[in-house]
Amino acid sequence: MPERTASNRPGAAVTFRAPLAHAAVAVTVLSWASAFPAIRLALRELAPIPLASARFAVAALLVLGWLAWRRPALPSLADGLRFTACGLIGIAAYNILLNTGEQSVAAGAASFIVNTAPIITALLALLVLGERFGARGWAGTLVSFAGISLIASGQPGGLSFGAGASLVAGAALCMAVYVVVQKPLIARHGALACTAYTLLAGAVLLSPWLPQAADELSGASGITVAAVVALGVLPAAIGYATWTIALGHFGAARAANFLYLVPPVATLMAIPLLGEVPGLQTLLGGAVAIAGVVVVNTRGRVRAVAGSPALPERT
Repeated sequence: MPERTASNRPGAAVTFRAPLAHAAVAVTVLSWASAFPAIRLALRELAPIPLASARFAVAALLVLGWLAWRRPALPSLADGLRFTACGLIGIAAYNILLNTGEQSVAAGAASFIVNTAPIITALLALLVLGERFGARGWAGTLVSFAGISLIASGQPGGLSFGAGASLVAGAALCMAVYVVVQKPLIARHGALACTAYTLLAGAVLLSPWLPQAADELSGASGITVAAVVALGVLPAAIGYATWTIALGHFGAARAANFLYLVPPVATLMAIPLLGEVPGLQTLLGGAVAIAGVVVVNTRGRVRAVAGSPALPERT
């Protein structure tokens, strides 16, 4: 009987894939966390909306290359309109609110607020998809919003309407709405194609501000230009590609747990990149907010009404 080699032993492929999956998780967390300090860097010389326009113009170039390579099925008119709505809510509105909010909100604080989006998604699922909340789900929601309030109270203007923290919270709401609106499209087109079409729609909607972005970039420093390019490449293209690898290996529930690392990593990145050392209030509020998200994601939802699709934990 021939000896089994590493390539034909049962489980060998899984063993070899495991390091790749863990590397994919690390790249995903680092790339998505980097967006928050990179936005703050770019905002030193760019206005919020032109920054969003330039960022997604870069991302759109990569998306067009991927679409030409993979040639996914074109969406129907109805799906095309839904993708346009996804681009409007999940790309254009989300980034305009986040960028404007980060003019006054520290990168670490913004990352903690945005990463409470699964709480809002769960509440929308309660209303739209018929999911039910248990007592722990409601408790987790209250805990998470208490954490947001604690973070916001340490930022200029607190959570008052129009203040930076309230705009970042609005970005989290946009992300939650986007998850619900996009859900039917994933089943028909797949996650990567949905991301590609959504990014492309968002880039088109933001394109009216490209001339202003080009004008501001022409006089910007190399650091700002690098930040814009990194924002277009890392969180969008590379982050979603590696996230797909992680999902394939760990499954949605296990993989989502790694995303709780995004806010603390973003906070750590902001120290050398921006000189932003988080205060105790931000760290405590962030820990409370993420604890609430963990409770809702792991223990809070009782069940979905029969026939309704399960929501992804994160986008």
